[in-house]
Amino acid sequence: MSLLHDPHHDGSPLFVSDEAPALGARVTVRVRTSATDPVEAVWLRTTYDAEPVFHPTTPTTIGDAVWWEGELPVHNPVTHYRFLLVRDGGEEQEWLTGAGVVAHDVPDADDFRLAAHPPAPDWGRDGVVYQVFPDRFARSAAAEEREVPDWALPADWDDEVVFEGSDPRTPMQLFGGDLDGITEHLDHLAEVGADILYTTPVFPGESNHRYNATTFTEVDPLLGGSEAYARLSAAVHERGWRILGDLTTNHTGDTHEWFLCAVDDPRDPHRSFYYFSDDGTYADWMGHGTLPKINHANLDVRHAMVEGPDSVVGRWLQQPYAVDGWRIDVANMTGRLGDIDVAHEVARAVRATAAALHDDPWVIGEHNHDATGDVDGDGWHGTMNYSGFSWPVWSWLRDPASPARPFGRPVPVPRRGGGAVVETFRAWQGALGWRATASSWNILGSHDSARIRTLVGGDAAVHRVAAGLQFTMPGVPMVFAGDEIGLEGVNGEDARRPMPWHRREEWDRQTLTTYADLARLRREHPALRRGGLRWAHVDDDTIAYLREHPDQTVLVVARRAAGSAFTLPTGAGRHLFGSEPGGADLVTGPDGAEVPAAAGPRLDVWEI
Repeated sequence: MSLLHDPHHDGSPLFVSDEAPALGARVTVRVRTSATDPVEAVWLRTTYDAEPVFHPTTPTTIGDAVWWEGELPVHNPVTHYRFLLVRDGGEEQEWLTGAGVVAHDVPDADDFRLAAHPPAPDWGRDGVVYQVFPDRFARSAAAEEREVPDWALPADWDDEVVFEGSDPRTPMQLFGGDLDGITEHLDHLAEVGADILYTTPVFPGESNHRYNATTFTEVDPLLGGSEAYARLSAAVHERGWRILGDLTTNHTGDTHEWFLCAVDDPRDPHRSFYYFSDDGTYADWMGHGTLPKINHANLDVRHAMVEGPDSVVGRWLQQPYAVDGWRIDVANMTGRLGDIDVAHEVARAVRATAAALHDDPWVIGEHNHDATGDVDGDGWHGTMNYSGFSWPVWSWLRDPASPARPFGRPVPVPRRGGGAVVETFRAWQGALGWRATASSWNILGSHDSARIRTLVGGDAAVHRVAAGLQFTMPGVPMVFAGDEIGLEGVNGEDARRPMPWHRREEWDRQTLTTYADLARLRREHPALRRGGLRWAHVDDDTIAYLREHPDQTVLVVARRAAGSAFTLPTGAGRHLFGSEPGGADLVTGPDGAEVPAAAGPRLDVWEI
């Protein structure tokens, strides 16, 4: 039986009348059940100051669906709710939560939630993010004349990347990409379909990744300095695009000006910016002494880094740099050490500072595991969604023979069938909440992980299926520069290979076209940007879902291998996109729309 018969609710406009209500408002919420499902009543359960309260709903039958409608009072800044489905005079009861339908009582962790805090900006929700690692993207002519610092090992653009963590050369290998080089290649971002540029850190740091900042007051001269950053920002904004900075709030480098003052004089005020013990040792990031951890329990460092217009967060939001928001590195650990936890205060401060200086800023926190509780409030708008998107996609599409290394676990993600993957998607959407999921980044990889092309064993068709999922599932696609042309990498450092601008004959042009087509498709169809998500059909090698919006309904069918035809209880469909040649409109038979068989991996999109 099609999954479309299952009871359904999500946070999209078809099911929630206002995704960002004012505190004290009443919001109309709806549940859809099948007319063939003998549901007798649906109760809306919410928590009023953490006390469960039940509200009735009213059914209306429209065609083959029953819509149950109720009023949800927004009493708390984040209002939790779920639905109780009753059949057989109450003898059969099920809960409908953000993670799906369950026939037993469950904790509130997966409840739907509605936040009264302002949502992420429309330009973020509707955009396509393009990530650039500045040292490896492009060199301007000026880069040739810059003196290489003592810490760096200069490399030619075609040199092999040193990427083993045990090799001390890995963070020191400098290819010399700079910010004017990015400015000179913005036409490529336009070709991909991106309209939001996100660069990894641009502050000086004695490494190629620059996450070990020596100061936050200027841009690295190796990248062209602060003037080059201002030029890049101006060029991005002239196109009507946005630019995001990358800030490490969890730590600095051990050569940072604050830290050097703290080490030199135990009485220096900067000493309290870090966690020093009486014997002179200090807390750091995961055992790396070059990355001393910042003490956000100290109000002076918080003022210097995240609070107010003169803070690091505030300064770069203002002219002439005018970043439109921040991606916060190691957001999950920021403000947390042992029994100290001021992470939420730091997140609120970053967002409040950004909102005071920018009409509609976007603030994304890096989490590579569970961001539950850190999003959907008044802090981070969303997260880099590794757990809720990357890992399930990897586990569905991974080639067992791939040399791609795991990220965040001791063994590779297991190869799983479609059913387990859909359950993973359900679980994380339930845990994060609809609005946070829709505001988070769908990433197939980043500068910290293996490349998607390597993970799928070099299979371009499977790579294009992954890209199709990235652009058609709830969330904002973030493309790591080079994915669109088929670059490879077995781990994060190897994934940072320079863009081969002078070897365009090696580019995977079909995949580049696919990315561009997907970006255009997403931009043209509101269901792919703002629609709900209703699972339609799943087997080991096939995942199908509807994206539903008041203006349109779109069907997506993804296949990791050849598969047989199947029927869905929908109307006919106009073919909008196919990741491989072929594809035709859906026609209807006696049982609904007939989705055709596929000869191999592909992803197709139809407007129903």
